[in-house]
Amino acid sequence: MPRVKVSVVVPVYNTGKYVDECAPSLLGQSLPADEYEVIYVDDGSTDDTLARVEKLADRHPNVQVHTRPNSGWPGAPRNLGMRHAKGEYIQFVDHDDTLGPEALERLYEHAKRNDADVVLGKMSSTMVRPRRLFRHTVDACTIENDELMQSMTPHKMFRRAFVEQHGLQFPEGPWFFEDMFFVGAAYLKAERISVLTDYPCYYWMKRDDGGNNTQHRFSPRFGFWDNVRTIVRQIKDGTEASDDIDALQNRLLHRNYHVEILSRAREPEILREDPAQQRERFDAARRLALEEFPPAVREGLPVVSRLRAELLEAGDFDGAVALAERVREVKARSTVGELRWADGRLVADVTLELLRGDGEPLVLVERDGKQWLDPELLAGVPGTEDGWEVRDPFRLAYAELVVKDRDREDWWYPEGDLEVRLEPAGAGRSRLVASGRLSLDPERLAGGRPLERGVHDVWAFVQLLGIDRMVRLTGDGTPGAPAAGPALTGGRLALPYWTGSGQLALDVDQRQRRLGSDTADAAAANTARGERSLPLPYVAATAGGTPARVKVTVAALTVEAELIGGTTAELRLPGRLKLPTGRHPVKLPKTDAPVAYAVVRDGALLRLEGPAHESGAGRRLLDALADNRQVRRVRRRLGR
Repeated sequence: MPRVKVSVVVPVYNTGKYVDECAPSLLGQSLPADEYEVIYVDDGSTDDTLARVEKLADRHPNVQVHTRPNSGWPGAPRNLGMRHAKGEYIQFVDHDDTLGPEALERLYEHAKRNDADVVLGKMSSTMVRPRRLFRHTVDACTIENDELMQSMTPHKMFRRAFVEQHGLQFPEGPWFFEDMFFVGAAYLKAERISVLTDYPCYYWMKRDDGGNNTQHRFSPRFGFWDNVRTIVRQIKDGTEASDDIDALQNRLLHRNYHVEILSRAREPEILREDPAQQRERFDAARRLALEEFPPAVREGLPVVSRLRAELLEAGDFDGAVALAERVREVKARSTVGELRWADGRLVADVTLELLRGDGEPLVLVERDGKQWLDPELLAGVPGTEDGWEVRDPFRLAYAELVVKDRDREDWWYPEGDLEVRLEPAGAGRSRLVASGRLSLDPERLAGGRPLERGVHDVWAFVQLLGIDRMVRLTGDGTPGAPAAGPALTGGRLALPYWTGSGQLALDVDQRQRRLGSDTADAAAANTARGERSLPLPYVAATAGGTPARVKVTVAALTVEAELIGGTTAELRLPGRLKLPTGRHPVKLPKTDAPVAYAVVRDGALLRLEGPAHESGAGRRLLDALADNRQVRRVRRRLGR
């Protein structure tokens, strides 16, 4: 009997229909069913959840169900599931999420190939923005790779022997951040951690009833602040203290300080919540910041975040509100150069920058040999009357482009990097910008594979001076209009266009957009017998300009054709086709509308015509003449 490679542990409680929505993704894995098991642990459900999972167990030999009294939190059922696990690796899944069809197989192979203790699979989510951690596959790293702190949910694969060796357990009962505690301990203990990014493994989606939103966030009853303190001490106990702002401990603590502490002093929370309640959270965050976080953590923050931290630790709630009101007005602006197809890629120069609320660029001002934060941004913020020094404008600054599959919520990263630089703005001022090239290859963008059929929106994320924005990549094009010429990529039409909101999008395989122009004019010139190619009203986006082979359908016959690149694409068919005499539609894969018509006589291809080309009596006469032996003889003589 094959050994169990993976145990999937799923805690459930009053989940209802979400069990049925999640189950197909668990039970339809590409990994053979006898090589993995699904362990449901019911935490004392009072609805029909237990009956639903028991029904699954009755139908599937690799499903087992365990029950326990209600704890109200996922830690205890996850621990019980681990105790029953027989797999070499354990994968945690929440009942309202799903796995990609090949997730377990790919994650397990990546784990074995790299002898990993922990494997992070690419996550697709409507809950959080894309994380740069999932930009590149990593064979092996340790906690020294502080980008791991971007992913603290338990939806990962852990070597069971590693978990048992170190006695890793989730806190049980009411314990906020129980997943962060478990994952943090695993990161600190692991000798080899791997990251798999070329396949969407885990889909973490917002429920339509809001049931997977965090509840009771700041209630003392559930120990929010005590739990944050425990996690901070866990990091401090597992790393060496240092005054160096780039030391490992300070880099790891940056995530907790930025998310759990500074969020209480920044927009949108400090401007959205009831001021009385928010002041309590502000004060609690201040106490924890002063008691548990070394000063080097605050000093290592970019300039705006460092100012916010100063206001928090000084207890200046009103000052933090004033800063939040100013920063809330800051917008990101993208500038997109000419979009064009080159070597199979959609390319353009891109620049990103931050603008103040008045629409002017956010600048740095040089004074006394130092750089100071834009005084317009600081207007009304107490303690900044003499300015706020920018010690390092590039501190934690970066920007990147990401492409979202609108139908599947998958995020992909185009090739190339954006460079952050200071650009003179006149009168002793400068602005921080990020610039580079968009290079979008529809045939390789999805983890080395072609993009799925659908609309793919282009976004930009920018983090400059401690201000981060996720923005649509927009240009000067007319909303709804083409952004560049359509292209054939791998035999499918790729149509770049500006959406109604002005965002750059790429429609692959005519999901929503349709090719508008026709090839009638080009086809009219193709009259001679043996004319096997037809110019098309789009480019062939083929790497290096080499012809691409593509399967096309001529009537009911599938044949191999060539796409020849250039300013205009050219479709070329074989000279002989096993078809009856007549005019037959030519279709690209997965397209309904013909891109051409093949005129065939006695198995020979006479010519290709555009879809709107009229074939009447005059055309039939020309065909007959073209097929007449004496006419062909005369034409050859004239040619000589």
